[in-house]
Amino acid sequence: MTRPAPDPARTRWWALLVLCLGVLMIVLDTTIVNVALPSIRTDLGFTETSLVWVVNAYMLTFGGFLLLGGRLGDLYGHRRVFLAGLALFTLASLACGLAQTQTMLVVARAVQGIGGAVVSAVSLSLIMNLFTEPTDRARAMGVYGFVCAGGGSIGVLLGGFLTGAFSWHWIFMINLPIGIAVAALCMLLIPASPGVRGARLDWVGSITVTGALMLAVYAVVGGNEAGWASVRTLGLLAGAVVLLAIFLWTESRVPAPLMPLGLFRHRNIAAANVAGVLWAAAMFAWFFISALYMQLVLGYTPMQVGLAFLPANLIMAALSLGVSARVVMRYGFRWPMAGGLLLGASGLALFALAPVQGSFALHVLPGMVLLGVGCGIAFNPLLMAAMSEVGPEDSGLASGVVNTSFMMGGALGLAALASLAAGRTAGLQAAGAQAAEALAAGYRMAFAAGAIFAVGAAAMGLWWMRERAPAHPEVKSAL
Repeated sequence: MTRPAPDPARTRWWALLVLCLGVLMIVLDTTIVNVALPSIRTDLGFTETSLVWVVNAYMLTFGGFLLLGGRLGDLYGHRRVFLAGLALFTLASLACGLAQTQTMLVVARAVQGIGGAVVSAVSLSLIMNLFTEPTDRARAMGVYGFVCAGGGSIGVLLGGFLTGAFSWHWIFMINLPIGIAVAALCMLLIPASPGVRGARLDWVGSITVTGALMLAVYAVVGGNEAGWASVRTLGLLAGAVVLLAIFLWTESRVPAPLMPLGLFRHRNIAAANVAGVLWAAAMFAWFFISALYMQLVLGYTPMQVGLAFLPANLIMAALSLGVSARVVMRYGFRWPMAGGLLLGASGLALFALAPVQGSFALHVLPGMVLLGVGCGIAFNPLLMAAMSEVGPEDSGLASGVVNTSFMMGGALGLAALASLAAGRTAGLQAAGAQAAEALAAGYRMAFAAGAIFAVGAAAMGLWWMRERAPAHPEVKSAL
């Protein structure tokens, strides 16, 4: 007797949990590293500017391969590609945990980014395809947002504990059991899906866009050291512009582009992606720089830094799980997204006032709370707007595009604001300021710039995005 196939309507919520567990591993890795950055810097001899590459090596390859990862899932089957990305990420995590040199760690982080890109793009695509009704989709995206924020909470605490009790190497080893568990559950709960046979991949587009972004970030990271008007900096930026032009030219002519430019004719998609770039630039820099501020200026231990981040992450998680979905269903995308971004900008502005002798209650917690509320409200409408106007056949592409916007905005924003902070600090130290005051002044300048980015993201949503998501949005292809 043939066993009946499982009812997708009954199993999709279990499948959602599996996919979110995979996403949890990616989020966990991102936040857990920030807490350990000062320890990594001391152990492997990074400078403050070169330390950015521990984060940016991951973000660059992550962002560069998100479009390709999403398309691979569309063409060759989502479960197959998901498992491949999961295996690559897990093995790269092992290499990070065993790293004894700067080069080995940065290279392993870059490989991690490739695997993480594939897992993230395919996970979001599967979630959007599993949940097509507006109400169910809003609930599913709420769970997804909760996992992203909850993973941040776990990451900062676990990073503080493992770094303080053992060493920073163990923050990467934690991915091994998670990766094995996700792979096993994926084989049990998520059915294999056929891909699109005979389709071609846009390798030229993937290479040129990744190269352009890597050159741009490298130019920004080294701008203070080499000089912003130096031949090296200007040459790298010029190379990035040339590669970006080749990418755009290629995408307008190849039959199966990596990123169809017509996708951005949809207002919500275009607005959400531009806002995502600006918001990620502010948030990634805040996470990185605030961890350094608390350890190098306020003298916090790694565990104390993890606990300091906990309020923001718990608030994000709580709002993402229930409140944000209900707000989107009632008010649409535009106002919740803009309001959340403005609250986050207020939190960054408070960090821009933090003094050298700051206290947690007065100078850290208020900003953390505002950022937690703002991100918790804004994340769902931003992500749903970016995915709202494509059909299932293009969901991998759309998820890759929005994730690319987040990661590339984060990479470029972190590089720019970290360089801004380092330049301000170096100038004050050269003028005779004490180390702590010079560091604090550099960090304050970076926080202020991040607040401006967040305000720009909110303005973009208000100006460009549609007023309200329809109750039953039309689903159509972006191509």
